Amino acid sequence: METNQDEGVKATEEFNAEAKETKEAQRVEEPEEVADEESVLEELPEVEAVEEEVEEVTGEEAEAEDILEEEAVEEEEKPEREKRREVEEDIVEERIYTIPLRRAWIAARQKRTPRAVRLVKAFIQRHMKPEALVMSNEVNERLWRRSIQKPPRKIRVRAVRDTEGTVTLYLAEGD
Repeated sequence: METNQDEGVKATEEFNAEAKETKEAQRVEEPEEVADEESVLEELPEVEAVEEEVEEVTGEEAEAEDILEEEAVEEEEKPEREKRREVEEDIVEERIYTIPLRRAWIAARQKRTPRAVRLVKAFIQRHMKPEALVMSNEVNERLWRRSIQKPPRKIRVRAVRDTEGTVTLYLAEGD
């Protein structure tokens, strides 16, 4: 007595056998097709000449692109150097502060880090009297590193005043 599984296995075996026969038939036909393609290519020598011309042009374009890329890299490096010089020239005053943030811990848990941010800004306002205050992303990330509930107890920052009176806060080196 045969089960449904046995019938399924037989059907699968029959299907696989048919697939093998079909593949073998296709393999026999493939060499003829390859021969036909080769004869077509031999009949069309113009196509090969066009392909060679395209390769020559792309080779010349590649050389031109390489030269342009080198010039672009040199141009990119120059503005960075100039920007650094401009930034150095714009610095009027630079101070390093250790700002205590213990008062942030008096607040409720979910309000500690926002309070720490306000404390940092108030400290810099009191000590540097800036026209505008910009806090760098590094300082903000340091304050928020351990989430809203656990800001640091203190933070070292480098406050830089430029010619316009804007003070920018950066993390002090080594922190």
